[in-house]
Amino acid sequence: MNQRQTPSSPTDLTEHPEVDLYEYALLRLIPDLERGESLNVGVVVYCRKRDYLQVRISADENRLRAFSPGMNVEQLRRALNGIAAHCAGDDHAGGDSLGRRFRWLTAPRSTIVQSGPVHPGLTDDPDATLARLFERLVQS
Repeated sequence: MNQRQTPSSPTDLTEHPEVDLYEYALLRLIPDLERGESLNVGVVVYCRKRDYLQVRISADENRLRAFSPGMNVEQLRRALNGIAAHCAGDDHAGGDSLGRRFRWLTAPRSTIVQSGPVHPGLTDDPDATLARLFERLVQS
């Protein structure tokens, strides 16, 4: 006779760790708005249930200059540092919740660094998910 395990059994929980909804968006360098070409320079991940908001950024000068030879790398670094500071909750974030900061970071804008569309997913480890997305979508 086959016995079915209930979803609350300890074995079932260890075999299927809890996963939570997360959202992510790419950060794109767009040096010439008229041309619309972009280079992925970062990724931001938000998971409300785990109180998680982190960003990883790459400002590899050789890659940036190959993509846009006339690029002002220092200006780009200042913009990326501002994004990282807002994500971390700097003074300009004004005590905003993580969700509100994520929405601000991913809002449409016409600057040199723009967010791509927000995508959902499921994760049991937001840090590992951020690392995987960064490696696959930014560094490759």
